[in-house]
Amino acid sequence: MIRNDWSFDEVKAIYDTPVLDLMYQAATVHRQHHDPQEVQVCTLLSVKTGGCPEDCAYCPQAARYHTGVKVEKLLPVQEVLDHAQRAKDAGSTRFCMGAAWREVRDNRDFDSVLEMVKGVNTLGMEVCCTLGMLTQTQAQRLKEAGLYAYNHNLDTSEEFYDDIITTRTYQDRIETLANVRGAKISVCSGGIIGMGETHRDRVGMLHTLATLPQHPESVPVNALVAVEGTPLEDQARVSVWEMIRMIATARMTMPKAMVRLSAGRVRMTTEEQALCFLAGANSIFAGDKLLTTPNPGTDQDQELFQLLNIRPRAAFKNGQAAQIKWEQIPSVV
Repeated sequence: MIRNDWSFDEVKAIYDTPVLDLMYQAATVHRQHHDPQEVQVCTLLSVKTGGCPEDCAYCPQAARYHTGVKVEKLLPVQEVLDHAQRAKDAGSTRFCMGAAWREVRDNRDFDSVLEMVKGVNTLGMEVCCTLGMLTQTQAQRLKEAGLYAYNHNLDTSEEFYDDIITTRTYQDRIETLANVRGAKISVCSGGIIGMGETHRDRVGMLHTLATLPQHPESVPVNALVAVEGTPLEDQARVSVWEMIRMIATARMTMPKAMVRLSAGRVRMTTEEQALCFLAGANSIFAGDKLLTTPNPGTDQDQELFQLLNIRPRAAFKNGQAAQIKWEQIPSVV
């Protein structure tokens, strides 16, 4: 049963379940709604890197931090479409574009992004963007251009949020998700653990997502990649068991969502990633970089999939399915 009326205590009880029991229960729910042998594989391109005016404490792209990230202006439309064409030729069916903006502004850059979306859409690919805050009108324009999905993470709980970000509010994020949903665009929203939050904060974030009027179609679970020069540079790496609790609780409370094992995967062993898949994760990013942070190479992922006998999930666009083959997935997009 798909529920949107979870109480905080119910979500916390799931999260606090003894970990082996939690994994078993989540794996059972996962198999009721998904093929356990399939994992969605996505690709990601940074179309505008660095120089962001926000103060997200985890982010190497914030202009106020000295992280060595080179500031780059928005890529030309044709260059992005060339990247997309190469990705398609290599077998990718979903193309995600990220820009280091606080919010979308109605200017030439947004017009260029709309052209990118239209161009990638005409290639027959799923198009995903993460551009910061959106108004209702901007979301509708993206939809009309052919956008398939939009990523906008909550990052953490509402209670802990101000400790991580002060340049926008939690409600700003909720409103952007509502604008995306209102435009009938697929929603991708999750968060990051390992930023100094409590277990209660982690439960709070999942509770917020699980009680939205409609669950996100994709829920990324990120482990902080502590970057030198950011306020969180000294944070310790979270354990795989903490990731498992997040993944399994997301799977239990949002059964149909794609639960994405995202940032931090590069530090995981094969065995740790296998446990995350068992607990309900069924989506990853391919390629050696997630915007500006490291990610396992495609060769490593191919070996992982072969070892675990899992395969890339078919990507869907307009109700049509196209199967990805590992030998077709590009190592760099």
